[in-house]
Amino acid sequence: MNIRILGCSGGIGLGNKTTSLLLDDSVLIDCGTGLGDLSLDELSKLQHVFITHSHLDHIALLPMLLDTVYDALVDRPLTLHCKQETYDVLAKNIFNWDVWPNFFELPSKETPVIIYESMQPGDCIEFGDKVVKMVEMNHAVPAAAYIINNGTGSIAFSGDSFTNDTFWHALNEEPRMDLVIVECGFANEDEDIGRDSKHYYPNALAEDLKKLNHRPELYISHLQPGKEEQIIKQLNSSISDFKIHRLSSGQIISL
Repeated sequence: MNIRILGCSGGIGLGNKTTSLLLDDSVLIDCGTGLGDLSLDELSKLQHVFITHSHLDHIALLPMLLDTVYDALVDRPLTLHCKQETYDVLAKNIFNWDVWPNFFELPSKETPVIIYESMQPGDCIEFGDKVVKMVEMNHAVPAAAYIINNGTGSIAFSGDSFTNDTFWHALNEEPRMDLVIVECGFANEDEDIGRDSKHYYPNALAEDLKKLNHRPELYISHLQPGKEEQIIKQLNSSISDFKIHRLSSGQIISL
């Protein structure tokens, strides 16, 4: 299984693209601005999209994706997987004919180019050699993490999150955990902002990592632009049981 990091920043600017991960050739996790780096041929191969939550930096290019590869999806619709609350936000505020056409009804309600399959925490979706499990997360809006197993490797992606037990408990229930991508959006100096917006800062993440029994490779995403090195330095000072890796756009991780 190859994980291609299309975007993983907490903001934009030269070299910074927001969250989107490509699993092999056909599965996306989130549709941030990093999705724009895929070619038209690569976009046309997508079959499944898993959305962690409804914030713009994680859904921004989903509308454009559907418009761009519309013809390819007429006979093979894209399947959207997310919490019901996330779908409701998309339907009400994005695909409402005012902001963007309702592709859940195009070319018709009976045969749309995108199909929604509701997931709730604990649900698993199986396709090919992959099993994707949804996990409840603690964020400012209803949010989810995903655990992906393919028989030979297991990874987890937190999406956006703050202090919780659900994610770490779910990881501990797995027989193995090779790689965990977890966000840390703010530096310790901004812990008030992190707490209010429900994003990790280094001291909070260090405390939560004590709950994890596995010792996977640990990659950090969603770093605040301009403070990336500061956050990574603080994480390295606070965490000794894990090797900290900074996630980067364009990076490919193989399991």
